[in-house]
Amino acid sequence: PLVLPFGFFPMTDTAESGFIVPTFGDNTRQGYFLQNGGYYFALSDYYDLAILGDYYTNGSYGLRFQSSYGLRYKFTGNMNLRFENNLQSERGFPDYARSKQYNIQWSHNQDAKANPNSRFSASVNLGSSQYYRQSLNMNNVGASLNNTMQSSVSYSKTFQTVPQVNLSLSATHSQNTNTEKINMTLPTLQASVDRIFPFAPADAPKKGIIKNINLQYNLRGENRVETYDSLFFKPEMFRDARSGLQHTIPLSTNFKVFKYFSVSASTNYQETWVMNTIRREYNADSAAAVIRDVKGFDAFRTYNFASSIGTTIYGTFNFGQDKKIQAIRHVIRPSVSYSYAPSFDQYYDYYQYDAAGTIRQYTRFESGLFGQPGQTYSSQVGIAVNNTFEAKVRNDDTDSADAEPKKVMLLNNLNFSTSYNLAADSLQWAPLRVSAGTNLFKEKMNINFGATLDPYAINNAGNRINTYNMDNGGSLFRMTSANVTLNYSITSEDGKSGDGEDKDSQTAKNGGREDDLFGQATDLSDRRKSMFDEDEDSTKEDKSEGGFFNAKLPWDLRFAYSLTYANDRRERKIVGNSIMVSGNLDITPRWKMGFSSGYDFVLDGVTFTQLRFERDLLSWRMDFNWIPFGDNTSWGFFIGIKSSVLSDIKWDKRRVPDRVIR
Repeated sequence: PLVLPFGFFPMTDTAESGFIVPTFGDNTRQGYFLQNGGYYFALSDYYDLAILGDYYTNGSYGLRFQSSYGLRYKFTGNMNLRFENNLQSERGFPDYARSKQYNIQWSHNQDAKANPNSRFSASVNLGSSQYYRQSLNMNNVGASLNNTMQSSVSYSKTFQTVPQVNLSLSATHSQNTNTEKINMTLPTLQASVDRIFPFAPADAPKKGIIKNINLQYNLRGENRVETYDSLFFKPEMFRDARSGLQHTIPLSTNFKVFKYFSVSASTNYQETWVMNTIRREYNADSAAAVIRDVKGFDAFRTYNFASSIGTTIYGTFNFGQDKKIQAIRHVIRPSVSYSYAPSFDQYYDYYQYDAAGTIRQYTRFESGLFGQPGQTYSSQVGIAVNNTFEAKVRNDDTDSADAEPKKVMLLNNLNFSTSYNLAADSLQWAPLRVSAGTNLFKEKMNINFGATLDPYAINNAGNRINTYNMDNGGSLFRMTSANVTLNYSITSEDGKSGDGEDKDSQTAKNGGREDDLFGQATDLSDRRKSMFDEDEDSTKEDKSEGGFFNAKLPWDLRFAYSLTYANDRRERKIVGNSIMVSGNLDITPRWKMGFSSGYDFVLDGVTFTQLRFERDLLSWRMDFNWIPFGDNTSWGFFIGIKSSVLSDIKWDKRRVPDRVIR
């Protein structure tokens, strides 16, 4: 070292290609491994490519292709292709198992200035249902708790005609990782013609029932595929695909009566085209009814009518200018609505159900893409009352006697809604739905409440009967369900709200939460991401370096609570009761601690828990990440240089989750 240089680090102004140094470790089921090694290709100023791989001594391996691209004032995006071939134990042993998992992510965003009349965007996250749960990469820890994966690719265009025409073409994907069921639309076509007022000149005010008459035209076409993970990307997935078109023409108007009441009326005409229907018939050979699929064009037409009347009532309760609460304002928005839909019996047929000659009714449009024509005559009255409460509070934050009072929202909403079916011969009243919400502590705590109240009693079998609950020896209403959710987020900096959201994190891209209530992902191939903000270094005091301090302890806290009560059949049971907490704390100016945890009171167990520690060593940094228990039990230690140029000067040690392949 006295003769030769310790190291040579070229400094350039442009991106350079180079090797990505892997990290070494060991795992109980996969053995020793090299992880996150590969090569970075600086292909141009507009796009790049990183190829990363993992290798385990038992034969498991993983490959990842990551690319980012962008063109200023046009678009930006990134693509991530990931594949893992995981082997458990050794071939011939009873616990030997093999799992091939893959995941595809693509994000594309068009600059709003690129083209004001057309837009293309993509947000894709699809692959094996068990990818996040079987993956050994710590980037996927937070996403391993997800139950769904969703994707959307869309193109839309606006034609600046009169009236304006909008057109969009999209493909969507929704995947349940528990049931491994996949729903896709390949593609969805939507077109609409802007609202037309046929009885009102374009430059004249639209007043009265006639001039406010307007109509639109909407078109929706779909090719929908329902399949499972095992059939994805195979010819069988298109076997039961369904396609169709639906034309909708809504006609509506609105006007005022008696000066204070707003009235709206509308009718809706729909024509549905389908490319396949069914035929039910009796098969004498099997002595049972069978369903035959009929290919070919068919259509049905429906219509309905709806109207509503509502008003707004304001009430103010004054308590005096010398009081802390000077006044409370109550706003009530009652409304009554009516809806009508006839029975479309012409689309229903009869068939023989069994050998005894039982006759049943069916429609050939069963399980249609846009539903089936209704056979039930409906005539229903809806009642809703929405309330808000706001207080005028004396402003004590200033000494000025002329200071304006502050407005404080007491209840954002207190809503009641129910309906009465005029066409039903029993159980005419629908359950009463009550919901309320408010913000407390300077809008840092959000509370929402909901309950369902049924006026009818139930029998011994738990079914609703046409007897009011109070006539059956009970109260006026029978609570069948209730739920409460509470979210609280705060920091030590002037009591500001600490949302802790990171839309660009890998967990968010995987479809997980943007905050850290489910923990933070750990990128083992790039440990430069810090818990410290970039501008924190300039605010730290050198005299406090390395020691504890008492003057200031910056922190942030996020808290979420959910409680669900079920009593539909008098079970009186708490079906959901859980709490989640996450936060970050500055122990010293250069020490940070973070945590994510929770508790499920119904299952009586601790939920996903993660502990995070970081030490700022000026040009270096050190961190320790620990998941102490559960399916994701792991820990990782890292120390290295902050600079991206010298990021390969590091040392890390970890224990990755011990995945069991099922």
